[in-house]
Amino acid sequence: MKICVLPGDGIGPEITQSALRVLKALNLKIEWEEARLGGVAVDCEGSPYPPSTQKLAQEADAVLLGAVGGPKWDSLPREMRPEKGLLSIRQDLQLFANLRPAILYPELSNASTLKPEVVSGLDILIVRELTGDIYFGKPRGIKTENGERVGFNTMIYTETEIKRIAKVAFESARKRNKKVCSIDKMNVLETTQLWRDVVTECAQNYPDVELSHMLVDNAAMQLVRNPKQFDVILTGNIFGDILSDEAAMLTGSIGMLPSASLNETGKGLFEPSHGSAPDIAGKNIANPLATILSAAMMLRYTFSLETEARAIESAVQKTLKQGFRTADIVEAGSTPLGTVEMTDQVIHNL
Repeated sequence: MKICVLPGDGIGPEITQSALRVLKALNLKIEWEEARLGGVAVDCEGSPYPPSTQKLAQEADAVLLGAVGGPKWDSLPREMRPEKGLLSIRQDLQLFANLRPAILYPELSNASTLKPEVVSGLDILIVRELTGDIYFGKPRGIKTENGERVGFNTMIYTETEIKRIAKVAFESARKRNKKVCSIDKMNVLETTQLWRDVVTECAQNYPDVELSHMLVDNAAMQLVRNPKQFDVILTGNIFGDILSDEAAMLTGSIGMLPSASLNETGKGLFEPSHGSAPDIAGKNIANPLATILSAAMMLRYTFSLETEARAIESAVQKTLKQGFRTADIVEAGSTPLGTVEMTDQVIHNL
């Protein structure tokens, strides 16, 4: 099993090192090689997604990513910003399906800003389309019209793209509670009217799965009001970007949430849902659990190692049950640990 490791920027090198230590503790036959992506790649190689990184990512079975970005690069031309590297690798590897579980561990029920009775037992899977929508649609740009600047982007989806991601959502729901809620804005946007129509057609192939539809503004409200009504949430790229971060905070900390971005062959890029947090980089206070759990998703989805994936997840939960916390989830009566020490404890429990 060959893994391309992209530590990235900010806390990325620390948290990917934690995940690699956990994988090493499993004594699996895994080889990994590091490359640059994002801001560090711009600084060192003049591109957010250099050819050397592209080659390594294409040849690997899976990609483990830390995080990219930071204020340092915000003033660069858009094609040179770290986020361009992330969009490029997604497109290059055809990673169209982003899976983001939002699970609230019982041990962290007090860490959420919502009342425990609202979020206790939360277990949602957000299935986000990742290579279409307004992020990739053309034409796009900034031009001058009638003496003023005008910015424009194009929201676009093909029937094939919608069918492809809907299949992932319905098949995921079959392994869970057999409910899919598709999110759109069909009352305003023709693109998402097509989305609703195609998803409804796809549902006919899954009579055992209950399909519902919800407008995105209502979905944002319902995630806060009654999040446990959801099982699998299916949505497009821009809505999924926003809703998945909202769902992340229901769990108490975005530092707890992993993600997987998959192509049609099962190859994937696995990364925490949080950003690069440059303000705490190098201080040994970052939460490594989301990246460790992303490594578990890699074992499950790309390498079909369910036993090993569950072992990592159980070790993380046991560590939390023992009262160990990083700074973002620390509470009265818990034991605060740094990044390295938290990883040590997970490995001990593993």
